[in-house]
Amino acid sequence: MTRVVDVVRATIAPLTRTRAFRRAGPWLMPRLERVFAALTGGRVPLSGLLVPSLVLHTTGAKSGEPRDAALMYTPDGQGRAIVAGTNFAGGHHPAWTTNLLAHPDAGITVRGRFMPVRASLIPDDERDAAWARIEHQWPGYRDYERASGRTVKLFRLQPVRA
Repeated sequence: MTRVVDVVRATIAPLTRTRAFRRAGPWLMPRLERVFAALTGGRVPLSGLLVPSLVLHTTGAKSGEPRDAALMYTPDGQGRAIVAGTNFAGGHHPAWTTNLLAHPDAGITVRGRFMPVRASLIPDDERDAAWARIEHQWPGYRDYERASGRTVKLFRLQPVRA
């Protein structure tokens, strides 16, 4: 099965770096994720078919309201998750990054299992190593940072006991 996933990733990854996908992705992907979540009872994000994926549960920085975002994550090898605020190479950081900076205590759902986490911004001196780990999983993903013209915020999500 891993070989099939690797072949599919290698085929799809270049498509996700196209200008057309970067334009359509912010509109299309959340809608597809919601439909897929409804079909699977929220157990598997659509993106979870190809890469490790989670639903990030944050508190709105200004509103204080609960917010959810389906994201790809990369295991850091120490029981934590790395997430990147690429926003499909958009010129602005995604709202969830602002939410995490304001309220680092958050939650994630992975494969239908909820766990509380504490988010921390990955420091500049660790960014290249984090990107290397991410790109090992999804080749070319850092191109989103280059295309956006901004420094993408990278976060480490540390599970915490409730």
